[in-house]
Amino acid sequence: MHELEKSAITPAPANQTAATGFKRTLGLSTTILIVIGTIIGSGIFMKPALMAKELGSPLLQLSVWVVAGLISLAGALSNAEAAAMFPETGGQYVFFKKMYGDGFAFLYGWAAFTVINTGGVASLAYVSSLYTNYFVHLPNFSQQVEQSVIFHIPLIGDIHPLENIGVKALTVFLVVFFTFVNYRSLQFGSTLQNIFTTLKIAAITLLISGIFFSGHGSIVNITTQSPNMPQGFALMGGYVAALGAAFWGYEGWNYITYVAGEVKNPQKNIPKGLFIGVAVVITIYCSVYLAYAYVMPIGTMAASHFVASDAASIVWGVIGGSLIALLIILSTTGTTHSNILTMARVTYAMSGESKWFANAGRLQARYKTPGNALWINCIWTIILIVSGSFDILTSMLVFVSWFFYGSSALGVIILRMKMKGAPRPYKVWGYPYVTFLFVGFTAFFLAVTLYTDISNYLQGKTTLVNSLLGAVITGLGIPVYYLSRKRL
Repeated sequence: MHELEKSAITPAPANQTAATGFKRTLGLSTTILIVIGTIIGSGIFMKPALMAKELGSPLLQLSVWVVAGLISLAGALSNAEAAAMFPETGGQYVFFKKMYGDGFAFLYGWAAFTVINTGGVASLAYVSSLYTNYFVHLPNFSQQVEQSVIFHIPLIGDIHPLENIGVKALTVFLVVFFTFVNYRSLQFGSTLQNIFTTLKIAAITLLISGIFFSGHGSIVNITTQSPNMPQGFALMGGYVAALGAAFWGYEGWNYITYVAGEVKNPQKNIPKGLFIGVAVVITIYCSVYLAYAYVMPIGTMAASHFVASDAASIVWGVIGGSLIALLIILSTTGTTHSNILTMARVTYAMSGESKWFANAGRLQARYKTPGNALWINCIWTIILIVSGSFDILTSMLVFVSWFFYGSSALGVIILRMKMKGAPRPYKVWGYPYVTFLFVGFTAFFLAVTLYTDISNYLQGKTTLVNSLLGAVITGLGIPVYYLSRKRL
């Protein structure tokens, strides 16, 4: 029998302590909360203004949240089939080894380490710190000092490490603090995550109900488009750009697979957790957006820098803006924590393929956590924080992560052919149509995003080709793999 099929046919008992030393302590409710907690971060609070500028239509913008959510759900369900077959710590890294081999899996692990996971943590923590600045003025250098240090990357653009130094300093503190929490205990970390997510859902529910029952809005706002709404090809490009922004809002649905080796009964709980979690997030996002649109005409939304705070201010005045700022801090801080909790497991898993990452594969002897991987990720995240900004990091990681999302769904098709006789505790609904649709859309999205980014850069509309920067950093993983590969 094929070795891969053999390993899939005889999985470890559902609640047995993993051979690696990880313990299965996460139940279904925690699994669902981790899925929700890792997804709901800053996207629904930070991106609606950008989307309003691109589309000029509230109903089109609502459709973007629905379409992006359903596409993300299709990817999640495809991932769930592989997760149920291989419920091991490391998530997509483990899947890619089975689908494409060690080299491609390492490239994903490298991208997760350098761009996707650490970039996600950096951007989320950055938003949390940015909104803290709403209450406490964080110190900054003068503009002259900020502009005194500029790094230019050919074909990519300029990076200003000294900009917003106060916000960046607080961002670094958050990352270090939550790394320490998860270094000490997975159980405490997951409990803290449950608290963050529960509070987040409760606060968002109050926001939605408070706006709709305030009497300050109008249904007309939801159905009235901007007179400057783009047409034709410009509208199509704007829709794709808006999808990219919405995808940032849904980013993180796959993170639960990173801790699959620590989930009880993973063959059932991971697919259930993904389906329920993503479905809940779609419902929340559409409700929150409708609440914004109810009190803010599309033109007002497009001009807003803090959409959620501005919407709450219309209803509750200055106090409302402050409460929403607190909600955003709570949301992004909680998601920062959940991402740190899960992401180090990929770096841990890739340690077996690279002598440069060998130390990341050691569990902390006392706490049974991937301590070295957590601190290695922490250090790189700090480098990204200092060098980047929210928009750079989110655009970069969305492009790269969606390349691997598409590869993961395609890999499900490959496994169906390569491992026909292997047990599949969960089979993706609507196969192969759902999976093919997801793969096809991913290819279209990546091509249009790259074309749009390069065009905007050449026209002087942007100073960075964010998607190209992510692709370049990811591509560096190829020589790293061959130079650092362990000799067996």
